Amino acid sequence: MKPDDSKFSTVPVGRLGIIVHPSCKELGDKIDNYIVNWRRERNHNHKSNVIFKDYEKDSFLIHSNCARFGTGEAKALISDSVRGSDLYIIADVLNYSLEYTVCGHKNRMSPDDIYADVKRLIAAASGKPKSITVILPFLYESRQHKRSSRESLDCAFALQELANMGVDNVLTFDAHDPRVQNAIPLNGFDNIMPTYQFIKALLRSTDDLEIDRDHMMIISPDEGAMQRAMYFANVLGVNIGMFYKRRDYSVIINGRNPIIAHEYLGDSVEGKDVLIIDDMISSGESMLDVARELKRRNARRVFCISTFGMFTNGLASFDKAYEDGTIYKVITTNCTYQMPDLFDRPWYVSCDVSKYIALLIDSLNHEASISALLDPHDRIKKRLAEYAIHHTIKEDNN
Repeated sequence: MKPDDSKFSTVPVGRLGIIVHPSCKELGDKIDNYIVNWRRERNHNHKSNVIFKDYEKDSFLIHSNCARFGTGEAKALISDSVRGSDLYIIADVLNYSLEYTVCGHKNRMSPDDIYADVKRLIAAASGKPKSITVILPFLYESRQHKRSSRESLDCAFALQELANMGVDNVLTFDAHDPRVQNAIPLNGFDNIMPTYQFIKALLRSTDDLEIDRDHMMIISPDEGAMQRAMYFANVLGVNIGMFYKRRDYSVIINGRNPIIAHEYLGDSVEGKDVLIIDDMISSGESMLDVARELKRRNARRVFCISTFGMFTNGLASFDKAYEDGTIYKVITTNCTYQMPDLFDRPWYVSCDVSKYIALLIDSLNHEASISALLDPHDRIKKRLAEYAIHHTIKEDNN
């Protein structure tokens, strides 16, 4: 994906600076590389103007560090100047691979630890940036987005906390419930859907798809995923089905009512490829239960598509499901930490969103509209037309 240069004739908001938390290092390096190359190749009429000083750089990454004391306490240090900059802070709160030492004992960083580091980095900037945008590909505490009894309202409180610290915008992917942005009505909040990236990954990974109502269906695993499933179904021109979870409301296990069964609503899936669309795979139990129900109804192949692949119970259950033919492919993004073993699995396809984030940052730095980026309908249609001819799609600048 390459930006349309006509959108970038304006003066940038401020000198672009990107702080990448160690939890997001690989993704951050890719984002930086795209922006560096685009700005180097861009034929800008005003590059020599003093206002565009530092418009081209070898890297837009700002050196920072969140050091730990022996007690486990921490501090953030920003080594470069951020005065007057348009600052972007990127962190993956779900990256459990990072460790720190407390009194000689190794601890793995939790979402709370990483979110606290984000706040430390904002505090270290000391109000000097022209604007601050926090990019949390997985929105911190987004699963605790509403209150239904005497419980905390963590996601809304975190957003208000960021706003009170001077954050102007929050960017996230596929928020569990985007209505949580109502907690900060006077601040920017963009909920980004990687639909176009999913469809590219799907079309590249499988060369014999028949994308029509007779051969494919979109499946929502529960009522909460219906909106994203409906968009997929509409752009692909196929039908939709839905499962709903029948729960035992007389019992609470691990803070929730256990699922008794998955009930299906929709047309027959017999002989069709089915795409299960959801925002996250946590343990994967619900996704695999739905896949088994679809295979029991004689679905041809089952594709599991999810923005966040956490696989909290490991990969063994997915290996078994692949071996017995329950699932065919699992597609997730690199928005969050991907365990190295994933890339050895024949059933796994990684969906790279680094270009997309880079384009959003580049656009926002120029105060260019991102509406067209958030609605990929036309680009998807072009890709489907390309696939209909070649049974694959090529990587290009679109």
